[in-house]
Amino acid sequence: MTTSATSETNAEKAVWRERGAPLLAPSRSGPLSGLRLAVKDVYAIAGHRTGAGNPSWLAEAEPETTHAWAVAALLGAGAEITGIAQTDELTYSLDGMNAHYGTPPNPQAPGHIPGGSSSGPASAVALHEADAGLGTDTAGSIRVPSSYCGLYGMRPTHGAVPVTGMLPLAPGFDTVAWLARDAATLARIGDVLLPGADEARHSGPFHTALVAPDLLAPAEPAVREAFLAAAAGLAGRLGLRSEECEFGGDPQERANAFSVVQAEQVWESDGAWVGSHPGALGPEIERRFAWASGVGGERLANARESLRTTTTALRAVLSPGTVLLLPAAPAPAPARDSSAAERDTARAAALQLTCLASGAGLPCLVLPRMTSGGLPVGLCVIADRGADRALLDLGVAESRS
Repeated sequence: MTTSATSETNAEKAVWRERGAPLLAPSRSGPLSGLRLAVKDVYAIAGHRTGAGNPSWLAEAEPETTHAWAVAALLGAGAEITGIAQTDELTYSLDGMNAHYGTPPNPQAPGHIPGGSSSGPASAVALHEADAGLGTDTAGSIRVPSSYCGLYGMRPTHGAVPVTGMLPLAPGFDTVAWLARDAATLARIGDVLLPGADEARHSGPFHTALVAPDLLAPAEPAVREAFLAAAAGLAGRLGLRSEECEFGGDPQERANAFSVVQAEQVWESDGAWVGSHPGALGPEIERRFAWASGVGGERLANARESLRTTTTALRAVLSPGTVLLLPAAPAPAPARDSSAAERDTARAAALQLTCLASGAGLPCLVLPRMTSGGLPVGLCVIADRGADRALLDLGVAESRS
């Protein structure tokens, strides 16, 4: 086999665990007929195993007997499943790197990571090998890869879309989530997955776009500059009143509190399996689980209280008709050859942004409207609970303006 052919094989393995033409046909025709879907390897697909990004997990898995709720809904709307796409191990990462299967390519930022944990779906969509990706978002797992790969992404209100048949990471924060190359496709998927789509439009249209300069502290200076221009442009194009506010608090303390509360749930979900499979995880993910195993006591109680305080403050800011604008990530994607320490720093900074909506269970829309150093960075729009459809409508309107 030539070096080129080997490289192509490795790239395919890094993006797809299983792939077909299609892997699974739609169950009926509908509004998504013709749409090719990449499904993150954490969803039950009848007749197929769920691998969670780990060979040991996959080896023990039995073929699923029923589809996950979201998978069944999309197949019933006419979508076809092109394949089962890779994920960071047990979804506990924002990098998009997998020690067993490799790092999916990022065609919008060659030589850079795609972001995770919905890395396979993001790469497949960016490569035009799928039209949309069904992923998850717990702490940014759709928002970060959307930002790094120049895609539209949607994290819905926590609990708005059933997670039945989806492997849990931290159930208090887990959401079904999806991404696409265009806003119209993102909205079409929302029409299928979000219940009561027409009724939910009562929360829109939006009239005010908030920017909190103190929330931008984690972002690189070039990203802050690009963000302020993009935020003003979005408000101007959509006729939104642009306002500044001060959120207050310490971004690092908020991220730390979220991480502690998340870790307690992560260990509850996967700790028994991790403990009984020493050496099964890649070293970086293993280190993360080892840290999660020690969370508890007064530290956990304090973190929960801090998270409640942040949630109350954020929901107070987001009155009906108001959105909060943030960078979806604090910087462009790190290089593929960056060190573990450099990626840890990038991940910690990203959590300072993503933990806000995750902790409060709020819906987020990522728009590919920024660049820094020639690389994509997403513009994140956060709304109040239940404003999911209005957010998707905003994305469509913005893409047409």
